[in-house]
Amino acid sequence: MTSALPPSPRGGGLGTLRTLLPYLWPAGARNLRLRIVAAVALLIAAKIANVYVPIFYKSAVDTLGGQAGAAIAIPVGMILAYGGARVLSLIFSELRDAVFARVAQRAIRVVGLQVFRHLHALALRFHLARQTGGLTRSIERGTKAIDTLLSYMLFNVLPTLFEIGLVTVILWRMFDAWFALATFATVVLYIAYTLAVTEWRTKFRRQMNETDSEANTKAIDSLLNYETVKYFGNEEHEARRYDTALTRYERAAVKSQVSLSLLNIGQAAIISAGLTVVMWMAARGIVAGRLSIGDFVLVNAYLLQLYQPLNFFGFVYREIKQSLIDMDRMFELLSVDREVADRSGAPDLKVEGATVEFRDVVFGYDPRRLILKHVSFAIPAGKTVAVVGSSGAGKSTLSRLLFRFYDVSAGAILIDGQDIREVTQSSLRAAIGIVPQDTVLFNDTIYYNIAYGRPGATREQVEEAARLAHIHDFILAMPDGYQTVVGERGLKLSGGEKQRVAIARTILKRPAVLLFDEATSALDTHTEREIQANLREVSRGRTTLTIAHRLSTIIDADEIIVLDAGRVIERGRHHQLLTQNGAYAAMWRRQQEGADGEELKPYLAKTQAP
Repeated sequence: MTSALPPSPRGGGLGTLRTLLPYLWPAGARNLRLRIVAAVALLIAAKIANVYVPIFYKSAVDTLGGQAGAAIAIPVGMILAYGGARVLSLIFSELRDAVFARVAQRAIRVVGLQVFRHLHALALRFHLARQTGGLTRSIERGTKAIDTLLSYMLFNVLPTLFEIGLVTVILWRMFDAWFALATFATVVLYIAYTLAVTEWRTKFRRQMNETDSEANTKAIDSLLNYETVKYFGNEEHEARRYDTALTRYERAAVKSQVSLSLLNIGQAAIISAGLTVVMWMAARGIVAGRLSIGDFVLVNAYLLQLYQPLNFFGFVYREIKQSLIDMDRMFELLSVDREVADRSGAPDLKVEGATVEFRDVVFGYDPRRLILKHVSFAIPAGKTVAVVGSSGAGKSTLSRLLFRFYDVSAGAILIDGQDIREVTQSSLRAAIGIVPQDTVLFNDTIYYNIAYGRPGATREQVEEAARLAHIHDFILAMPDGYQTVVGERGLKLSGGEKQRVAIARTILKRPAVLLFDEATSALDTHTEREIQANLREVSRGRTTLTIAHRLSTIIDADEIIVLDAGRVIERGRHHQLLTQNGAYAAMWRRQQEGADGEELKPYLAKTQAP
């Protein structure tokens, strides 16, 4: 599958169809193209067989209306031809669907996969601002819309229009232009009315979709934050918010249904009027001796056969319009700028010792408010550097920049002298392992979550990583062992257990650079000491960046960087910083004495770098 993204479908329905076309007619896929050609041929054959059904029916009726006896073999032949034409029409239609199924399903798979990959390729900024419920519904509806569009447009609308043309020509040749004109005018009026009313109804369908996504987003967000809702006793508040969204959906749905009834009434009136006019013309022809009873039956059969699919034209057109809207929203996701992308021909990162350097780094999530201001420090290969500071100082931003979730605004981050913007993101992230403050696990087994560090690892390697993280015995003590399902976001495990799973996952990855982002700040003192011992084992001999809240966890670091308001205000080893009696010493005293954090603010203000 190509990695190139299709253009953004800003041209409406036609633009969306142009975006979809390459997936239906893929370059180099000769087998799929042959299937499309075969499907079109079967479609034409099915319609030709279908238009012959009334002709055979007419011949049988005319023969039966004449003298019986000697001519009895002819009606039998016509009846057999009539039945054969109907069967052939059905067979050709089913073969068409069977032949085209692989083309349609492949297009759905390729589009869905490309959207999924693109979402993972987008920068963290997009995912922090997204609404997960509405996003997943957009993707779900978009992929389903492809199937709906192909089913209705290729195998309903276009074949019906082709059949209308055939019937019009046949009526003109067998009778006269008035029959053809009456039939054609009825169909045109029917289609015009359907298009006009359906266009008017589209806004109600759009409102239904928007309110449906809103309700779904609120429901998922509320359920994901189940514990928070319970903590504050806000069940009724959440129910009212959800009901407000459902009420808006209800109003839009009622308007949609009322307008649908109006559409159906108008369609029935047009069809009935056209049928009445054509039948009256046929009856006059019989009275005048120009037409036979078989001709009367033929005209009636053609009109009923023609109007049967047209009865669903309003529904089909609405579904096509809705499918185009849903597909357009899904394709819009593909047009979202990645923000962080590999440059063309970028090489893989070559790790030789894994020296990490932050060189005069400047960064802000919003250009109007800088988070990091000319931050410079280096982590020699195999050494440990810790970064401390008050909340909002920019500590966690360092980890996001190192993983290249964002690109620096100025300066550079280098690993073994290579600017991380100049190498592939996959190779960069393969070289870095992280144990985050908030470990989020997949709603799967413990085994799956540990093996996620290196999906191709053997069971022995997974268990060895668990032993090194001191969680193997705990896992075996559980009834289901490694097959224990951890629940949504790992909520069935305690904080310490989740952290050990995260450590095991990182051990299994075998990264050259380790990053501990306040990995123990949310744990109790006893658990913190155990986890900290695990982290020291894991980081031995590896280049390690530790972002710490509790200073007692980083006293053995080779260098400690003190950040405040995005600037480095102090640096050195633990005992050196205490001797300086500056910001770090004040933080140390505060944590040792349990003093309130407010006492540090005046001092930090004085030591703020100009």
